[in-house]
Amino acid sequence: MEKKDLRIVFFGTPDFAVESLQRLVEGGYNIVGVVTMPDKPAGRGHHMYQSDVKRYALAQGLPLLQPVKLKDEAFVEALRSLRADLQIVIAFRMLPEVVWAMPRLGTFNLHASLLPKYRGAAPINWAVMNGDTETGVTTFFLKHEIDTGDIIEQRKIPIARTDNVEIVHDKLMHLGAQMVIDTVDSIIDGTVKTTPQAQMLTAGQQPTPAPKIFKDTCRIDWNRTAEALYNHVRGLSPYPAAWTEIVDATGKAHSTKVFATGQPQAKPEGELPGTVTSDGRHLWVACADGRLEITQLQVAGKKRMSADAFLRGFKIEDAHCD
Repeated sequence: MEKKDLRIVFFGTPDFAVESLQRLVEGGYNIVGVVTMPDKPAGRGHHMYQSDVKRYALAQGLPLLQPVKLKDEAFVEALRSLRADLQIVIAFRMLPEVVWAMPRLGTFNLHASLLPKYRGAAPINWAVMNGDTETGVTTFFLKHEIDTGDIIEQRKIPIARTDNVEIVHDKLMHLGAQMVIDTVDSIIDGTVKTTPQAQMLTAGQQPTPAPKIFKDTCRIDWNRTAEALYNHVRGLSPYPAAWTEIVDATGKAHSTKVFATGQPQAKPEGELPGTVTSDGRHLWVACADGRLEITQLQVAGKKRMSADAFLRGFKIEDAHCD
């Protein structure tokens, strides 16, 4: 079979998925339909937001479906009418069996981790937050339980100690796009091979979860170690961002996002977690076993700024972090 003869339906939402869709389109693969989330209001003006995948699909004149419910009969019939041989899913919702089992060659997913490690919605964040030194991408065929299907291919990249989640995201986006092309080619030429995830776990080992990130997940607990918090901050930077409350001398709490810190360092003996100190240019906060220098931050209602700029407009005396 030639790639122009293979009918592909693509499911995706954010920019992470656009890179793969663009590679497929520019590579001459036959994309007969694109499925993305419905438009939704966003921002202070509640303007209707179109997903990155939708904007690309419209620019390319690709047939587009935006179902509210994936089991809706009208959507299922519209999808069936596209007569897909293969479906590809990247950063989308969990598909019901009536959808993923539809094409004759199956449905495969690109996942931003080395499965079975980091199953779930936020694999890139958790890999960095946990201080991992490598991660990767996986393609696998869908089955009933989320992120559990048989693995087709995996590729690894190192995570540098200075990488934040944005840097790792972009590396995986490009690596994953090429692997999507290679996976499709192996399906076309009949050389695709799979490995059950159970075979990739050593005795007694369990898959690592990567649950959705919530606001409480992002809050900095200064009672943790400096190393743990260094990874916590970069694993959430620049979005959704770690945060803390800087409480000034009057007792007023200022909700503050923290985008970057220096490397963990020793703290003065007896300094309690959450203690804020400064020399007028640098800003440190004590942790359980050391302290971190905050270098990039954003107080609620203000722009992102350096610590030096923050200190010019904030009285740090007797302040602490909660």
